Amino acid sequence: MICELVRQGKTVGITANSHKVIRNLIDAAIAAAEKQGLSLHCCQKPAEIEDEQPCLSFAKSNEALFATLADTAMVGAGTAWVWAAPEAFEKVDVLFVDEAAQMSLANVLAVSQAAQTVVLIGDPQQLDQPMQGSHPEGTDVSALDHILGGQRTISSDKGLFLDQTWRLHPDICAFTSELFYDGKLTSRDVLERQIIRTGVGGPIDGSGLRYLPVVHHGNQNCSPEEAAAVGALVDGILRSESAWVDRDGQEKRVTLKDIIIITPYNAQVFEIQRHLPGALVGTVDKFQRQEVPIAIYSTATSSRADAPRGMEFLYSLNRLNVATSRAKCMCIMVGSPELFEVECRTPRQAQLANAFCWFLELAHPVPRPQEKDDDV
Repeated sequence: MICELVRQGKTVGITANSHKVIRNLIDAAIAAAEKQGLSLHCCQKPAEIEDEQPCLSFAKSNEALFATLADTAMVGAGTAWVWAAPEAFEKVDVLFVDEAAQMSLANVLAVSQAAQTVVLIGDPQQLDQPMQGSHPEGTDVSALDHILGGQRTISSDKGLFLDQTWRLHPDICAFTSELFYDGKLTSRDVLERQIIRTGVGGPIDGSGLRYLPVVHHGNQNCSPEEAAAVGALVDGILRSESAWVDRDGQEKRVTLKDIIIITPYNAQVFEIQRHLPGALVGTVDKFQRQEVPIAIYSTATSSRADAPRGMEFLYSLNRLNVATSRAKCMCIMVGSPELFEVECRTPRQAQLANAFCWFLELAHPVPRPQEKDDDV
């Protein structure tokens, strides 16, 4: 879209909550322009100035950015502070707001003065806006949530729903689509090739959803039992020399970088890192936008009653969506069986618990691996 607008002689702005997200979109636009043989010059006001690149320059101030836009650049980029400034008024024809589900309605209204047309890009079914403020009732949502009005997917009169995933195997997509996107999301045909091929004695094989039950009691935000089980599971995958097949049909050995381990709590992150030094471990927030062949989700909490931040956090639909949709081939949930035996007191609690129960309904069990010695 950015390349087509530039081809039409339009000036384009890019904004998001973080410089990293902005840079990702700039890099994608430059790559698309190179494939099309389009001359494209972008200018960004970043957190730190870098050396200029063939298609990308950097500005230290708003004035320098707007001067470059008026001279040689077709695309200008910066955070909301740039585009909400008075001097940014109608500086571009079209402003793209990336990860708009994470930018507040107030901020999008503030930056909208910079262009005649604003394009919002994002997924409100994934993580919500990370920065919160005090706003009048009804305006404390993201811009995309405001437009959707409580719907899971956008209607054709309001926008464009991208109905194909380029990541998820159909077995994972079926769960994701039904639970979060009204059954409208499908996998591209080639993604059914993405599978795990177990090695000798390997704990997993195939594709889709898996569940590894770990019994424990009284754990809130950290489970040593789950951390040990995750360590043994990953060790078993690597020791068996398991392989994964990508969407082009190429088979590759599974390495530690092909597995991400996600958990709701930082305390569990540290506990898992103790068992798996060098592994990619983090909370849900860390891994949004990333993808790997295998994703493991360690829930850590023993039961609903033990959840330190309540059901809304532990059973969050947005967090479950992000955690389970990082995987190309297989997603494995590691958790206490008590999490699926929930006494719900409200319709909202029933909705949250139902998502976990639906995962369990579709998932195949993983044999409990032999836990490795911590000293190994």
